[in-house]
Amino acid sequence: MPSKRAVITGLSLLTPLGVGVDKNWRRLLKGESGISQITFFDASAFSSQIGGEVRDFNPEEYIDKREVRRMDRFAQFSVAAAKMALADAGLEMERLKPEEVAVIMGSGIGGIATWEEQHRIFLEKGPNRVSPFFIPMLISDMAAAHIAIAFKAMGANYATVSACASGANAIGEALRLIREERAKVVIAGGSEACVTPLALAGFCSMRALSTRNDEPEKASRPFDAKRDGFVLSEGAGVVIVEEMEFAKKRGARIYAELLGYGLSCDAYHITAPEPNGKGAVLSMEFALKDAGISKEDVDYINAHGTSTQLNDATETLAIKKVFGQRAYEIPISSTKSMIGHLLGAAGAVEFVVSLLSIRDNIIHPTINYEYPDPDCDLDYVPNKARETKVDVIMSNSFGFGGHNVTLVAKRFE
Repeated sequence: MPSKRAVITGLSLLTPLGVGVDKNWRRLLKGESGISQITFFDASAFSSQIGGEVRDFNPEEYIDKREVRRMDRFAQFSVAAAKMALADAGLEMERLKPEEVAVIMGSGIGGIATWEEQHRIFLEKGPNRVSPFFIPMLISDMAAAHIAIAFKAMGANYATVSACASGANAIGEALRLIREERAKVVIAGGSEACVTPLALAGFCSMRALSTRNDEPEKASRPFDAKRDGFVLSEGAGVVIVEEMEFAKKRGARIYAELLGYGLSCDAYHITAPEPNGKGAVLSMEFALKDAGISKEDVDYINAHGTSTQLNDATETLAIKKVFGQRAYEIPISSTKSMIGHLLGAAGAVEFVVSLLSIRDNIIHPTINYEYPDPDCDLDYVPNKARETKVDVIMSNSFGFGGHNVTLVAKRFE
């Protein structure tokens, strides 16, 4: 048994559905889509012209104006999300020992907008015009660093980079730090700001994205037979992970206990999932073992559910292998059906959403589920939210490179 237990006391969300947990949750339960035509730049030359943009985010509401100019958008998301999560947890940083507060943030790509802009300047104006802030704005670990600077957190501080599993990776690492008594509080999550021309071009070239440009709100359709790829999106999600006794002593509201963290790799292909789901199976089984719970205990699975042909079928197969006949009884939904794919932020956002299902005993739907796929024949909570008892959740995140992460959380008792 681990020496220390970890609980979640603060949440934040920043997605194409809006800024703030309440706004996101309300819209998710209604089955609203945050996907639309890309407005950040002219996308008319791209095969996919749709995305999930966070349009109501003003970084100066959270960050000093001078600092905003020195931070890539993904780092701005991180600091804003951390500030919202800390406020939700009711934590006053000045009352904490700085060395007992850690920060772990995941990002799949980091500051790609900065990279694109500075490369343009380099080509057009020469090397002497490249910004001295280019590198510190670009690198992925700056999300965690900026949070630490903003809130004086002097404990462990690093970035997890495991493609679309990065955010979930960060939260799992927070569990480790708490168990090993290396921190009392961990600010953990993921952020991504990749709706940029070059990023979109790269994913288009891979033919990974939906080209349903005339119906953006219907483009992300996980597990539906007519799915044709994922939708590129941006945003952030952060949780406050605390050592249980520390949280109880200060009278914190506790959303759930973070019980299990599973990790694996497909060791198969740089982008495609292993067709028999071996890596995903291992990740889920490791997480259940780490949590010390039975397969019968899981009430809800938040799927990775990207809306790609291979991923959705493989994840479905993996769930069947882990849960057997019971796989058909467990509600499964994909948050990406409404917000698209936030890459390195996806796992953190989806874990936050899963905790809200525990809080409210309701599961958001998988929207755009219209045409059954014989390879995807589980209960995906199609198109309408469902009220049901949710005590234990599992959240899956799978990334390019075959990176797999599964998190398990339980209602706190």
